[in-house]
Amino acid sequence: MRIRTILMATAALAAASLPAAAQDALTLQLKWVTQGQFAGYYVAKDQGFYEEAGLDVTINPGGPDIAPPQVIAGGGADVIVEWMPAALAARERGLPLVNIAQPFARSGMQLTCRADTGIESPEDFAGKTLGVWFSGNEYPFLSWMSRLGLSTEGGEGGVTVIRQGFNVDPLIQRQADCISTMNYNEYWQVIDAGIPEDELTVFSYSDEGVATLEDGLYTTEANLEDPEMVDKLARFVKASMRGWEWARENPEEAAGIVLDNDMTGAQTQEHQVRMVGEIVGLLGDESGALDEAAAEQTVDVLMSEGSDPVITARPEGAWTAAVTDRAAEID
Repeated sequence: MRIRTILMATAALAAASLPAAAQDALTLQLKWVTQGQFAGYYVAKDQGFYEEAGLDVTINPGGPDIAPPQVIAGGGADVIVEWMPAALAARERGLPLVNIAQPFARSGMQLTCRADTGIESPEDFAGKTLGVWFSGNEYPFLSWMSRLGLSTEGGEGGVTVIRQGFNVDPLIQRQADCISTMNYNEYWQVIDAGIPEDELTVFSYSDEGVATLEDGLYTTEANLEDPEMVDKLARFVKASMRGWEWARENPEEAAGIVLDNDMTGAQTQEHQVRMVGEIVGLLGDESGALDEAAAEQTVDVLMSEGSDPVITARPEGAWTAAVTDRAAEID
């Protein structure tokens, strides 16, 4: 018996001394700061889904001075979270980004106005001041105004655009009649600032037929030419979608994981729980596969009538099912 015990102890000691299985490194660049918008990725890391997939994933938060396309172009990431309008605009300018998965099937973007401005429909925008995000987020707005035939240079026949910071101050301080909001974030900041819902008029980009795809996963054509990278990206997408499904089923716990990863300390439990709850309503199915009809709709919006389309030609090779098809084969 003593010999058997010694052998078992020796085997356990030897196993403990073995190096851990090598994990494939992969870097994800987020579109914005750490918040519930990216809960699925933080959950996948926290719950060990990436590790089970053989991946050592680094998640880099974004911010107002970080443009994900520039990061991946500079070699600072393997995959980025980006909105399709910005990705297609970057592609047309020469950066060959390719959509490999689309966790978000629906848009959360909206224009939120004070009701006392008299704005009841988009036709009332003329002559008003609208807050708009830039750094690639302006493309859906510009496309919408182009479709409405409204100049963004001001005047009676156009709208005055102010460059909106990533806060709701322009509406609170009445510097703008309407501001850009996401249904899961800034809209609730307006409510929290003391303006009740019945004093707001909200225009959802989806309801107005000008919604574009948000928060897709993009890599470069060069990465997709490498079979090993395609396999790595497939494992990443598979594990990330596990993270999103977990967040869908456990929104409060997912919000807690997000807060654990927020190094700024600026987020609150209440806001993040609410955000995750709204975000999961935008998710598609658990495959993460892109709906090509929705992608074509995004292209249609960006090329819609008007003198200033966001892109000038229908893109070719801007998305692929190669990664999600490979992910579907993984047990």
